[in-house]
Amino acid sequence: MTDLKRALLSATILSSVTLLAGTPATAQDTTETPLGRIVLGTGTSGVAIDTPQAVTVVNEDEIDRAQATTVGELFDLVPGVQAIGSGRVGGESFNIRGVGALAASDESRIIITVDGATKFYEQYRLGSFFSDPALYRQVEVLRGPASSTLYGAGALGGVINFETKDASDFLGESDTAVRTRLSYGSNSDEMAASVIVAERVADNLDYLFALNYRTAGNYSDGDGNEIAGSEFDSISGLVKSRLTFGDDNAQALTVSYTRWNSDLDDTEYSQTGTSGFGTIDRDITDETLAIRYENPMLGNNLLDLDVVLSLSDTDVIQSDSSAPFGPACMTAGLFCDAEYGYQTTSLKVENTSEFSGANYLAYVTAGVQLSQQERVAETELGGLGYHPEGTDTKIGVYAQGEFIINDRLTIIPGVRADFVSLEAGDDLAFADFEEVAVSPKLAAHYQINDTYAVFGSIARTQRAPTLDEIFSSDADEPNSPDLASETAASAEFGASASYFGVFTPSDALDVKATFFYSEVDDLISRDSTAGTAYYENVDAAKIYGLEVEAAYEADNMFVRAAYSDVRGEDQDTGETLSSIPARNLSLTVGGRHEQRGLEYGWQGAFYDDISYGAGDDYDGYAVHDLFVDWQPQSGAFQAYEVGFRVNNVLDTQYENALAGDAGEGRSYEVSLTRTFEF
Repeated sequence: MTDLKRALLSATILSSVTLLAGTPATAQDTTETPLGRIVLGTGTSGVAIDTPQAVTVVNEDEIDRAQATTVGELFDLVPGVQAIGSGRVGGESFNIRGVGALAASDESRIIITVDGATKFYEQYRLGSFFSDPALYRQVEVLRGPASSTLYGAGALGGVINFETKDASDFLGESDTAVRTRLSYGSNSDEMAASVIVAERVADNLDYLFALNYRTAGNYSDGDGNEIAGSEFDSISGLVKSRLTFGDDNAQALTVSYTRWNSDLDDTEYSQTGTSGFGTIDRDITDETLAIRYENPMLGNNLLDLDVVLSLSDTDVIQSDSSAPFGPACMTAGLFCDAEYGYQTTSLKVENTSEFSGANYLAYVTAGVQLSQQERVAETELGGLGYHPEGTDTKIGVYAQGEFIINDRLTIIPGVRADFVSLEAGDDLAFADFEEVAVSPKLAAHYQINDTYAVFGSIARTQRAPTLDEIFSSDADEPNSPDLASETAASAEFGASASYFGVFTPSDALDVKATFFYSEVDDLISRDSTAGTAYYENVDAAKIYGLEVEAAYEADNMFVRAAYSDVRGEDQDTGETLSSIPARNLSLTVGGRHEQRGLEYGWQGAFYDDISYGAGDDYDGYAVHDLFVDWQPQSGAFQAYEVGFRVNNVLDTQYENALAGDAGEGRSYEVSLTRTFEF
């Protein structure tokens, strides 16, 4: 057994033992760990460790410390989640618990939101999410299909909620704050600059303006090989305003607009992994507008409104392809000058009612979500049969209860129905497709005592086919009008423990472990056989595993651990699904000196080897990072923050099984932040 396998196996055993042994909770006035953070995306706000679901919150401090180039790097300490695709900025998608593959479009199996606006994009050899980590103050990850009730039938993997920065993050006693930030990464000569202006116009009105610019050359792997096409330039911005009004300023209207753009000439056609497709000029623009109205209806426990109107628009313009196997556009429409895009308009109206009695407290959340998504794909030769245009219209109706009995037992039933209508583009003579996807669930959490709790859930989630799956066709393969919805039957069971006063009177240790099992029937898969439908329902797959998240927090040190062991197989062939990540463990051990404003530490990522059959094997590896952050607490430099990291300290050569390319070699990262207050 290799040292890496021993480490990963030990993590499984240690996490189970830790849940059963430790110092019981004796006080609540202790240091808070990341598992004690408030989660907003589960219907009613609650603490992460107390939810009957695997939930992780990445906060603004962790985002800043990561000095990340892409948003995928923010999930290094989130069990069961990782970015897929290469390190290229246009090739990033996500994998949650083995849902999300490099070579397949899984965007419809994972739901992503920005300030409540649903994001979606699908295109051959391109990623599904285009953004900059500097835009965000918090990211919530809800793992598993139980999230389908609130976010949409089809969230087989789970949900990722991005929340943009807010003026309140920078405004203390002053009414105006300006934050500037410069950073540099040595491996790819990456330069990034940002400026944030926050203003409190009145006691009930503030706004924020942010602008980010980032540029980098090709990065090099541990052996010094450049990864072609990983160079990029991007510019992004955020405008956000919040107005409160009414009695006690309880009502709120928040408007946010984000825009991200990257315009590159002669970049690699394939952004998801190195291939022989040549280069292309590509201009990617992603925009999100979200308008949110919140009204808790003071004095009326039956009404607590949350309304989100949003517009998401992603546009990709391609030209001047240099495909190496003949005249580009005549060889295949994929290489023609073209414009691709998705535009989604959505309205979500949600209300939460509160009921209470002598020994119970109950919340009932009910809502309706309307959305219309337009898909565009126009080339100089016309439309593409394998990237069909069309309109996807959904009406989702849902209800979820949360019943808390005797402050110990919480029961959460829920059900959602999505009415889906797909209409082919004007150039396609295909009949409309209609389907109803229904997703019920039942979850429970029981607080045994102040230290230990157990939880579990069962859910049945349906995912209706997408425009691509119903209407794609070519000369040899007709479209697929008879597809059935995918259906996932899932179960979870877990336990959590919260210890206080472990080594000092005020330290804290939180541990949460989740076992999960899911069977997916009627999987929709590409069928390349001539004369058959373009897509078909195939045999079932099963995915199961264990996730453990642990955090220790004290005045002068902190420890984070995230362990993930996901297994999955095709039940027809018995082979490991190509979307299954290797077993992995992430650890962070850090210290701090509050009087000097110092925070420092080590972060390690350990991945086991994995085989998908047919010689598709990946070796295990370990990558080590070091970091130091300094924020002077007094004196002339009090308004400055300095961050320094060494990523991949040992310059290890490695390739993640879901990446498509070797990972980045050693890189020195430095950042300088200056805040002005007026």
